[in-house]
Amino acid sequence: MRQPKPELALRYRGGDRHHLFLNHGTWFLRYSVREAPWLKARRRIVASLGTKEIAIAKERRDAAIEHLQFHFANGGPLDPLPVLSWPHRKAA
Repeated sequence: MRQPKPELALRYRGGDRHHLFLNHGTWFLRYSVREAPWLKARRRIVASLGTKEIAIAKERRDAAIEHLQFHFANGGPLDPLPVLSWPHRKAA
C-alpha cells in the first residue's frame, strides 16, 4: 500500500499577523501539516523567525510560506524546516 502524501494545512489569506506570534520578544511562525488527507489530527509546527522586528518577521513568514507551498506541491518530505535557518542581522 502506498504511503499517503502529507498535506500542508494553511489558511493564509495575507493577514497582517496571520501565522505569527510573539514569545518573549522573538517572533515565531506556526503552521500545521496533515499526515494524511483523511485524518483530522494535524501536526503543529512552530519555528523561530529569529528576529524581534515585526517587519522582518513578516518578510520571513511570507518567504517561508511560499517555500512550504512550493515544497509540498512538489512532493517534499513532511518536515522541510531548514528554510527557517535565517541569517542573523547585525544591528546598525
